[in-house]
Amino acid sequence: MSVGFKSWLQNSKQGLTDQVKKFKNKDFMDAVVAGCALVAAADGSVDSNEKQKMAGYMSRSEELKVFDMSDVINRFNHFVGNLEFDSMIGKQEALKAIAKFRSKPEVGRVIVGVCSAIGAADGDFDDKEKAVVRDICQSLGLTPGEFGL
Repeated sequence: MSVGFKSWLQNSKQGLTDQVKKFKNKDFMDAVVAGCALVAAADGSVDSNEKQKMAGYMSRSEELKVFDMSDVINRFNHFVGNLEFDSMIGKQEALKAIAKFRSKPEVGRVIVGVCSAIGAADGDFDDKEKAVVRDICQSLGLTPGEFGL
């Protein structure tokens, strides 16, 4: 993990809890979960370890406890199912859910923060995961460099 990203993530986590609570709604949950599905599928498939990582992170995360886990799992499975059906169609649908917040950069930054935290949850935020988060930044109209990517 780069020093810039680590520093950004540490600073961002401080305010993520309050920010997620502020934006708690179905579209926001969809965008966060769509991003998580994209990050989990970054290597071309989503295995049970990645599902457990996402679910574990979301249940332990103070930021994400505001969402009902059964809703999170249902939406995650929806986005993963689309990615498994066709990776390009699934990616476009997930990015479409995320792009709803393009005109709200403060919300977009929270989405990128959560997706980055999910990617880094196992201590290995690899290049494929970073590339997906850069795509998420692009769909939100944000500069990846702002996040140390």
